Amino acid sequence: MSAAEAAAGFAAVYGTACEGVWEAPGRVNLIGEYTDVNDGFVLPMALPHRTRVAAAARTDGLLRLHSAAAPGTVSELAVAGLAPGAVPGWAAYPAGVVWALREAGHDVSGGADLHVESEVPVGAGLSSSAALEVATALALDGLYGLGPARPELARLAQRAENAFVGVPCGIMDQMASACCTEGHVLHLDTRDLSWRQIPFDPAAWGLRLLVVDTGVKHEVGDGEYARRREGCEAAARALGVRALRDIAYEELDAALARLPGPGARALVRHVVGENHRVEQVAALLEAGDPRPVGPLLTAGHASLRDDFAVSCAELDLVVAAACGAGALGARMTGAGFGGSAVVLVEEADAEAVEKAVPAAFEAAGLRAPRIFAVPG
Repeated sequence: MSAAEAAAGFAAVYGTACEGVWEAPGRVNLIGEYTDVNDGFVLPMALPHRTRVAAAARTDGLLRLHSAAAPGTVSELAVAGLAPGAVPGWAAYPAGVVWALREAGHDVSGGADLHVESEVPVGAGLSSSAALEVATALALDGLYGLGPARPELARLAQRAENAFVGVPCGIMDQMASACCTEGHVLHLDTRDLSWRQIPFDPAAWGLRLLVVDTGVKHEVGDGEYARRREGCEAAARALGVRALRDIAYEELDAALARLPGPGARALVRHVVGENHRVEQVAALLEAGDPRPVGPLLTAGHASLRDDFAVSCAELDLVVAAACGAGALGARMTGAGFGGSAVVLVEEADAEAVEKAVPAAFEAAGLRAPRIFAVPG
């Protein structure tokens, strides 16, 4: 898929040329899961997979939306009438961005025609929704000359997903899609949105980072995600802190002793430990010492599986098979309940891992996963 193909798709749908094509990447999170909804730290990186939005401004207040994934169907909405919960399906994401821009005082009242084409797998934990939101925000910015910096566009995209679509996600996905640069992971403080780019080039270190898409679709809007976020917020209140990010790793045992039940303790143990793992991984990468990152990935998966309870049998199988075949480490990535895992492996062992994981799925009677390498 290319920008030219997206432009041609726009012309085929709307019968006229677009004014431009804007794009945003999916992301894979190296480590730092469920920390962003606790004001914590994350380490995402951009994928080569892109969502592209071909767009043209209108003057009649209409928003028309079309996706190549749903040919023949054009959603036509009045910009002035956009309201949370009123737009079903995939169209809620770009419509929510238009609503969030308008609510923030940006003049998008003229409307727009949008045509969407995406390479980012849906439901794989690779932030297809954030890529769509950010690409839409960039398109509206380009059409109307709105002017917000990328972190502000990411904030507005997050608000679209939280308030308009109804998914209580954190800011990581939108910031990653808006701000990640090639050859780096983004060390992001999700409280104040300060960040730094950390070089990450697996090939230069003789390594490969694999993404394994299990094919198990996850839905962050099905209630489980929200329940864990609510549990973390309740635990923070019980501990008298603004968010669990304010519990230092060295204070974890004392904090756990103050909590009333095993459920709250498990959530806190994961979030505080995961923030610590993010900082450890960032320090190793900045020191040019990536191999010890592997066990930290695996430890993060164990925490997500056992404490946060958001893994699934297929993700656990990826981690076990990859590590059994010689990977340095592996973990689920994204919200869980399906989706994808990341695997860090020596280049010399990559082929063995790429064979072992599908073989394990076949032995378990499961459909073969999709595996691809992430370039640095």
